[in-house]
Amino acid sequence: MTDLRIEHWDDARFMDAARGWGHPVPIEQAPAWDAFDRAVEGRSPWRRLAVLNSADAVVALISLSEFEGRGFTYLWAKHGPMWPSRPSADAEAAVRSAVVDYVRREAPSAAFVRMHAWHRASDLHELLQTVTYDTTVVIDLTRSEDDILASFTKRGRYKTRKVLKDEDMTVTDESGMSHEEFAELYEIYRETAERDGFGIFPMDVYTTMIDSLGEHARVFVARRHDTGPEGDLKPGRAVSWVIALVHDGGGVDFYAGGNREARDTNAAILLKWHIFTTLKAEGVTRYDLMGVGSDRAPQLAGVGEFKHQFGDDVEIDGAWDVPVKALRYRMLVLALRLKRALRR
Repeated sequence: MTDLRIEHWDDARFMDAARGWGHPVPIEQAPAWDAFDRAVEGRSPWRRLAVLNSADAVVALISLSEFEGRGFTYLWAKHGPMWPSRPSADAEAAVRSAVVDYVRREAPSAAFVRMHAWHRASDLHELLQTVTYDTTVVIDLTRSEDDILASFTKRGRYKTRKVLKDEDMTVTDESGMSHEEFAELYEIYRETAERDGFGIFPMDVYTTMIDSLGEHARVFVARRHDTGPEGDLKPGRAVSWVIALVHDGGGVDFYAGGNREARDTNAAILLKWHIFTTLKAEGVTRYDLMGVGSDRAPQLAGVGEFKHQFGDDVEIDGAWDVPVKALRYRMLVLALRLKRALRR
């Protein structure tokens, strides 16, 4: 697979080829994602590329976005390249080489390309400043609701059945909520981040995602209701929420938060069940819970414990940095190490 060439394709041709392989196209590789890239400062769509062999057959497809770091530029193919089936290590290496050569010519300012790979290799480097994952939990929504529930662990089935009887808890689809309405959810996210020890973006990143992705960004909220003196339910307060991205028959948990009350009441369990059943009814075929702990992502072990109630681990291709300018990339790595050392 050494005689590869790369062509810049328009959106329609790219999507027709990707959908021809018979599996959902990740939203980050689709034109639907471009609006979000354009709306976030320091990011923009770059190009959608087809990698072809000497017989003009499409070997892989890859959509790249341009990112501006502090003093450097790089391209990122989130969940790309896409393949018709799982590639061999040699096939991945050949496609990477072709992509790097193309980027070196067409985007000379790019220091590296970030893309996904199944197989470890010497040209792949751990990400400079963000966390990837190579193991997740995927729910098959083509099954009946009874079969989906039966696939949960014993503990997961028990908690789901119990929380479904909780009349003081509801889940609502609040997609398209305003910035002011999202402020309630953002405070929950602050609590989640402080408790679990991870960083979050300013609120406008999440509201921009909701606004720019439109129907693809679904916001589900678990609310807890208090019973009034006459038995009436007072307006519910949010305790847990999820931004689920839905595209091309696939769904993914993208951002989620839950406060202490949510943990005490299993609100997140009810939230997940509501998402599974709602999206299943809409024709979505698979739902990705987006990352559990592995050797590359030990910090996800905590959330993995929760997600494992719904299914078993599924291996996926994690993200890696592939240098385009080797010396420039080494300088970035050293600068980041120095920065972290000074912080310590």
